[in-house]
Amino acid sequence: MPALAIRAYTATTALGHGRAAQATAMAERRGGLRRNDFGPDPLDTWIGRVDGLEDAPLPPEFADWECRNNRLAWLALQQDGLPDAVAAVRERHGPDRVAVVLGTSTSSIGATEEAYARLEDDGETAGNRRFPADLTRPVVHQPHSLGDFVRHATGLRGPCVTVATACSSSAKVFAQAARLIRAGIVDAALVGGVDTLCGSVLFGFNALGLVSAQPARPFDLARDGLSLGEAGGFAVLERGDDAPLLLRGYGESSDAHHMSAPHPQGLGARMAMQDALQRAGIAAGAVGYLNLHGTATPANDAIEAQAVAAVFDDALHAGSTKGWTGHTLGAAGIIESVFALLALEDGLLPGTLNSRDRDPACGAQIRFDNARNRIRYAMNNSFGFGGNNCSLLFGAA
Repeated sequence: MPALAIRAYTATTALGHGRAAQATAMAERRGGLRRNDFGPDPLDTWIGRVDGLEDAPLPPEFADWECRNNRLAWLALQQDGLPDAVAAVRERHGPDRVAVVLGTSTSSIGATEEAYARLEDDGETAGNRRFPADLTRPVVHQPHSLGDFVRHATGLRGPCVTVATACSSSAKVFAQAARLIRAGIVDAALVGGVDTLCGSVLFGFNALGLVSAQPARPFDLARDGLSLGEAGGFAVLERGDDAPLLLRGYGESSDAHHMSAPHPQGLGARMAMQDALQRAGIAAGAVGYLNLHGTATPANDAIEAQAVAAVFDDALHAGSTKGWTGHTLGAAGIIESVFALLALEDGLLPGTLNSRDRDPACGAQIRFDNARNRIRYAMNNSFGFGGNNCSLLFGAA
């Protein structure tokens, strides 16, 4: 595929706001997880919580979209020169020729939870209940809340697409945007994703037996589950190959093996990685860094390690950054793509935080320690429930 220019990119996570906060925490091996303090009856676990959202309502002109998820989207949109980059492509191509393609798994469901928790009598019919007046805003009670808000906040009027494929959501937005650009429908796209903590996420994953009471330890022999987090991130893609950082390829697969468990031989993961390499025309040995999906659940890590060993040789530096941020669900794809882009820019290759005793099932590619190396290509893996898999390949010009 023709390379696409990455004009700007940013991430806001439990590590802080913007790229510099992410890079500093990675270099210092300082994680953002803390004991769960979210909600009225906190689950006994660790979370990656973004500071400042409670005190940062949306500007008055966006009051209809007010909710935690859109607050995080607004905060992330202000970082790393993103408003200027969006304005530049909007001016260059016109607002109708710039798409908005965003991934999320829960969107603003936290607002819907609150609305049901605060149901009140409708005052007309005995037994009838209704949402409180401040939450009677249909736009926040549907999956497209994020995309609709960002479209209005940026003034972009091209196709506006919400991708909701669980934890691969905001990786697949890159592929969706690349297809829109290649088809000539648009000339540029704002891609990204946002997911915030809420009861449905915390207690839902706990009901599946996937949440650890300890900070996540990806690929550790004693790993016993994930730590959940929240995050938001964006990137501006444009037709052309004249930028320092490029989207070189993407790979997608859907193995449909199980509702929540990965394919036992990692078939879908392997296909996605190979597809990204083939689409970019790049040999596996040229990739210097791979950001692993690495959730710290026993099955996911072992199967991903198996798939990685089938595609790459031992020289690859691969690590999971979820020990830093927690698993940010639908935002994981964009956040971990930002980490891959940072590795291309500054040569810091993150290892795997919190993990000490290596699972012998892991190949030599899986690294716990950070490293420094100038690399030309970096990959990001994002795998979702139901076998929805996406691998992205980025390059330095």
